[in-house]
Amino acid sequence: MEASIRERTFEITKGEADANSEEPLPQALQGLRIALVHDWLTGMRGGEKCLEVLCRAFPDARLFTLIHRRGATSPAIESMAIRTSPLQKAPGVFRYYRHMLPLMPAAASTWRIKNVDLVVSLSHCVAKAVRVPAGTPHVCYCFTPMRYAWEGRDAYLEGWSDRPIRRAVARTMLNRLREWDRSTAVRVSQFVAISETIRRRIAACYLRESTIVQPPVDADYYHPESGTDREDFYLIVSALVPYKRVDQAIAACQRSGKRLIVIGAGPDRSRLEAAAGPTTTFLGWQSDEVIRDHYRRCRALLFPGEEDFGIVPVEALGCGAPVIALRRGGASETVPDSCGRLYDAPTVDALAAAVEGWEADGRPHDPAEARARAESFALPVFRRRLLGVLADSVTTRERHAGVPRPHIAAPGVAERRRRDG
Repeated sequence: MEASIRERTFEITKGEADANSEEPLPQALQGLRIALVHDWLTGMRGGEKCLEVLCRAFPDARLFTLIHRRGATSPAIESMAIRTSPLQKAPGVFRYYRHMLPLMPAAASTWRIKNVDLVVSLSHCVAKAVRVPAGTPHVCYCFTPMRYAWEGRDAYLEGWSDRPIRRAVARTMLNRLREWDRSTAVRVSQFVAISETIRRRIAACYLRESTIVQPPVDADYYHPESGTDREDFYLIVSALVPYKRVDQAIAACQRSGKRLIVIGAGPDRSRLEAAAGPTTTFLGWQSDEVIRDHYRRCRALLFPGEEDFGIVPVEALGCGAPVIALRRGGASETVPDSCGRLYDAPTVDALAAAVEGWEADGRPHDPAEARARAESFALPVFRRRLLGVLADSVTTRERHAGVPRPHIAAPGVAERRRRDG
């Protein structure tokens, strides 16, 4: 039987969530020459919030990225010495960079890192492929193995189902990307996964073990407001794209006439609005203040998508909100049964049954436990855990890059190696 998630995750000590996020660096990291690597800097999303913590910890580090849209990220990131790739000069790159996936491995190969003591990559695409000086530890904080080459491959190819020639070309390209992506995993000394879901994916794709350090949530900002009562609407906070399954939440609420408020924007909005009835309200994308206010007042947050980690449910828990979520991906690790309800099948029927069952049971929910759960992912906790991993990586005797430390085969790895030859 696999070791439990707790055994693979740094333990939370009492009072850890209240620690000062600007506490001194671990001694092993003080005075080191650091290089940070991030796929691209075009906005301030979950990955950039993780990067921001490292930029604050290592303000003198060099930061390597494929492209950088000036002013698109936080002041802590913008103040870094940022080095880009040749893609930075491509016409229209900030609009079309996602279509440049086949060019990204070559662009990443132009990064030149010298005279450093530690390299930290934050990767969901090509950042982990950076070449590091011999003997230099390289820790990869992995959001997911390259999505289009692995778990998103079939969905991407399905989009070309009516164009068989282009689909065949795309399949060949993705197969080559998968081979390249797996081959560059040997450049990483130690992988750090954002969740148990991603730990398993790293084991399956790269045949490597990893430590879990969950991403941070701003628990100081997302907190309950005294005197605010729960109202009669359910809430969705999401990008409006198909894999988020917002349509299932709309259909489930329409069956029983429940009010649903949808906060978010995306290409699926017109289709969703056309399918929605009068009990569903679309607010478009809103400020953090508006989102927090709705977390505080909703009857429950609905989360029908499957995410690698999922920041939104944890933000809602921080505000004391119940969460009804699909029992897959990160939500299965972050949402306890006492703080809402998890359901098993990604269908309208299963979501509707979960909502109805939760209401029939009297809407069981423990706001104090929800708040405590969110605090366990607070920024100071993330900082301490991740810096602890980095400190450990530079104090180990095994300083050569590309060899896992410790190399403990993940479940199924040995069998996979035999099968792959």
